[in-house]
Amino acid sequence: MAALGAAAAPRRLSQEEVDAICARHERLWAARPGGARAVFAWCDLSGLDLSGRNLCDADFTGATLAACDFSRSRLDNANFFGADLQECVIVEASLRRADLRGACLRGADLTGADLFECDLREGSIAAADSEKGFRVLTHDVRVSEARGAILAGANLERSKMSGVIAIKADFSDAILKDAKLVRANLKQANMTGCDLAGADLSGADLSGADLKDAILVGAIMVSARLDDVDMTCVLTDAPKGADVVALPYADMLREHALWCETDGASGAPSCFDKADLRRLGSIKRYNLTALSAKAAVFYGLDMEGVQLQGAHLEEADLRNCNLRRADLRGARLARAKLAGADLRDAQLGPLLIGTERILPSDLTQASLKSADCSGADFRQAVLSGADLSRANFSRAQMKQADITGAELRGARGLPEAF
Repeated sequence: MAALGAAAAPRRLSQEEVDAICARHERLWAARPGGARAVFAWCDLSGLDLSGRNLCDADFTGATLAACDFSRSRLDNANFFGADLQECVIVEASLRRADLRGACLRGADLTGADLFECDLREGSIAAADSEKGFRVLTHDVRVSEARGAILAGANLERSKMSGVIAIKADFSDAILKDAKLVRANLKQANMTGCDLAGADLSGADLSGADLKDAILVGAIMVSARLDDVDMTCVLTDAPKGADVVALPYADMLREHALWCETDGASGAPSCFDKADLRRLGSIKRYNLTALSAKAAVFYGLDMEGVQLQGAHLEEADLRNCNLRRADLRGARLARAKLAGADLRDAQLGPLLIGTERILPSDLTQASLKSADCSGADFRQAVLSGADLSRANFSRAQMKQADITGAELRGARGLPEAF
């Protein structure tokens, strides 16, 4: 915080004192004797290590926490009102429903953090002053350049960020579904691949922001400033490619499914290249073997249990789709978008063609950022150059999978061999 003048300066705590307070807090959560809630209000903890701690419901009101390490800590419902979090490392920490009103996150790294329903609105603290009675405290700028916070891949779903100042902040691949960003200052922010479905951006300033490949389905943009915004490949409510209203896609899919189920005796194969299939809502458990849907938009569809063996889905948009238990053996998914998709127990192993030939699934340069791949079968799958950042591979079968050149930052559950 700024120098307090006549007001009391923050009390500096040592690493040993902080460790002892954290230990008592963890005993409280474990219902063991000697426990006590961690209260760091108005204390100076700058530069200390609080990584991996359970500090849910802890009080950091007005605390000086610059350059602290909160990596992988549990901070759900914690109170950071007016706290100084400049240059903090909060990577993969959980801050669900935390109070961050008026907190300063300049230069902080929140990559992969969970800030579900977090409150990041404006806020200020007034302190007693012998000369002025009360005055509002402000944060000193501790970094040489006032760069924005890093929230890459962070979960900010339903967070309250109205009026937030996030100039040049990095929100790339962040989840901001249904977030309140009314009058937010997002000038020159990096929001590539950001999921803003249902977000309220009324009156927000996005001048110079990068929104390439972002999702703006259902977003409210009334009076938002969009000067020099890069909107390349942004997904909105407007149909992308041929819409289901223009062609009888539902009938065509049923005909294709019948063609698959009768080995060609009935129905007819169909081509859905560059089609926008979002309005179908569900193709759950359809048999769509060998379907051609290159660069098609499936965003948000319920595709649980769908059969897409050997399908051509190159460059298809499958973000946020429910593909649980889907059969994608031998599917062509090169450069496909699967960020946030539910691929639990999906089959992406090889497809047997004849007695001696197998067709591996091809996910070359595909994006599986933050996808849930737990229990999925990726045996012999080609994942070279794919982006697997923050994806969950717990219990997944990865034998002989090719992940040459793949981005693995934050990926969980991969065998140690990778």
